[in-house]
Amino acid sequence: MSNLSLSLVVVLAAVSVCLARGPSPSTKVAKEPANEKKCPASLSRGWADEVNWVQTYEEGLFKSRKSNRPLMVIHHLEDCQFSQALKKAFASNEDIQRMAKEDFVMLNLVFETSDKNLHQDGQYVPRIIFVDPSLTVRADVLGKYSNRIYTYEAGDIELLKTNMEKAKILLKQEF
Repeated sequence: MSNLSLSLVVVLAAVSVCLARGPSPSTKVAKEPANEKKCPASLSRGWADEVNWVQTYEEGLFKSRKSNRPLMVIHHLEDCQFSQALKKAFASNEDIQRMAKEDFVMLNLVFETSDKNLHQDGQYVPRIIFVDPSLTVRADVLGKYSNRIYTYEAGDIELLKTNMEKAKILLKQEF
């Protein structure tokens, strides 16, 4: 029994030493180019890499209230062709990118939240909802479809830009 314990200790010590050394000099580790942009891809998901995205709806509400900027919530799915088309249009529009970065607290979700205010007319994608710093969902900033009032398609990018400007104006008028 004592021989087994001693053998186990020796093996563990050998493994620890090997792990502590790290990779051998012959092992090449790829380095990232120094000039390459580094962004939290898991948060931007390709919508706007230069924007500081929040991780949760609750964090978005907190930052919206604290900064007195509207929260823009984008609901989408990675495997939805309409979501992907909207993402491409959103990411290529410089005005929208600038407003997203400077004037809004931004959140993109690939899952539903428990807040029923964010799916008043259904749980479809893509949909974009604006929430003001008083934590009120803006029911007056809508897309053009009567059966999915918060949806935008790639062809609606100018309407989305107009609605982003409208959300900023309403904020200034009401607060």
